[in-house]
Amino acid sequence: MARRNIFQPPAPPAEAASPETIEPRRSFPNTGAMSGVKTTLRDLSSNAVRDIAPNLIDVDGPKDRLEFNDADVAELAESIRKNGQQVPIMVRSTPGAPGRYKIVYGRRRLRALKMLGIPAKALVRALDDREAIVAQGQENNQRLDPSFVEKALFCAELSTAGYANDVILDALAIDKAMLSRMNKVTRSVPRALVEFIGPAHGIGRRRWEDLAVAVDGKESDVPALLDRITASGAQKSSDERFSLVANEFAGSGQSKERNAPPTLSVKIPEGKIIGEVQSSAKAVNIRINSPSEPEFAEWAKKNAQKALINLYNEWLANKRAH
Repeated sequence: MARRNIFQPPAPPAEAASPETIEPRRSFPNTGAMSGVKTTLRDLSSNAVRDIAPNLIDVDGPKDRLEFNDADVAELAESIRKNGQQVPIMVRSTPGAPGRYKIVYGRRRLRALKMLGIPAKALVRALDDREAIVAQGQENNQRLDPSFVEKALFCAELSTAGYANDVILDALAIDKAMLSRMNKVTRSVPRALVEFIGPAHGIGRRRWEDLAVAVDGKESDVPALLDRITASGAQKSSDERFSLVANEFAGSGQSKERNAPPTLSVKIPEGKIIGEVQSSAKAVNIRINSPSEPEFAEWAKKNAQKALINLYNEWLANKRAH
């Protein structure tokens, strides 16, 4: 077949063919190499970050955090103002409402962006309800390190919303035994009491379970209790409010362990709680807040003997001096 000379003028247009003689356009095959190209292009498109006005993003669905601290959000907003939004949020389209979106994760970042009045950098995903919940739970577990009670409340909200247990297990990466323990806590401890306490990042599963046992059957006492301690608890940390509530219910449990003695939270100058000291007639227990300071907790475990000996020697020297 002869090649056309690109330096020659084009031939005159041919007479228009009738629709019957036009050969139908061939589409790219949906298999093989072209299928791979299509998939790659679709993946690239879905990974693109878009700028979306915050007022177009609806915040609904189960909450994965117990509270938003206004000062914390303001600090995040200031960081975004100086450095830009480093991590995009994730949204999905709202069915039946073109141009509107539902938040999947990034509620705190969205609130900070609304405070600044600037567009949100967002990944837009085509997710159904189940996929959105799993994405929300897994992202927050990786980034936020939610406390035990926050995870328990998230499970309760998902269950109330009608999600099956397998979805909840996938979303929080927990097993059935842990889900059962969480459900026991949220069933026994009234929501008003949990909201008064707050996330309590330094309080683990066992102490929440002890509180659940102590409160169980005494839910009617909670309103009067809150009236009595709300004012004194306002200036305390979340961990300290837990201890305040636990002390109020001391004696209600079925074991000496549940009659928890007063707890002293140990803070560094920045205000973060790194541990707590609990004393009783028989012992003084020191707890390190592993979730918030994992490296310090590991170091303390390796150096506990040396530190305790130094503490004893300091006490001994002080005793001799007096």
